[in-house]
Amino acid sequence: MVRYNRRMSDAQKSEKYLGKLILIVGPSGSGKGTVINRLKQRFPGFVFPISYTTRDPREGEEDGDSYHFVTKEEFERMIEADEFLEYAVVHSDNYYGTGKEDILGPLRTGAVIVREVDIQGFHSIRDILPKENLLAIFMKVSSLEDLKGRILRRGKMSDGELQKRMDSTLKEIEQSGECDYQVENKWGEIDRCVGNVTTIILDEIKDLYE
Repeated sequence: MVRYNRRMSDAQKSEKYLGKLILIVGPSGSGKGTVINRLKQRFPGFVFPISYTTRDPREGEEDGDSYHFVTKEEFERMIEADEFLEYAVVHSDNYYGTGKEDILGPLRTGAVIVREVDIQGFHSIRDILPKENLLAIFMKVSSLEDLKGRILRRGKMSDGELQKRMDSTLKEIEQSGECDYQVENKWGEIDRCVGNVTTIILDEIKDLYE
């Protein structure tokens, strides 16, 4: 994966943001998406931005649900127009990106924004936004064997692809301490995990409403 940060203009750097961006961070299979879906149910007033990608929709996926599916030409037009906060090229093939105004617009108005990212996405966004407007929660798993099982339950993949994902996971775990919090997501205990994440979020955003 190659990831690119978009430079903020001087005007954007000097802006005062009133809200908070909460990043749910972790490797593939750590349960980020499940946690996000539970948070959507609990906090309908929060903002949950959708990523842009040039990959084809998988079975059951619809545009505007998990992703905005666009052509590579449209994505590259958006890059040239400086419409992304950050974006990545995965396996030298597909683009994935975060719309700049999808994040900055709600932040200006004092909203709470929740988004799932990998550790590289966290690094990119951390380098752009003020620390006081950012919170990162890393999703831990009980063991690498547990994580491997979760990945394999998603569907068949080659040994090479599985090893590539596990290597990436180890790198993410090594950097997990850079996040503000770490919450363990044990298999079969999603309610406990979401409860812990909810407690952290409510404590961290209480100043927004005082």
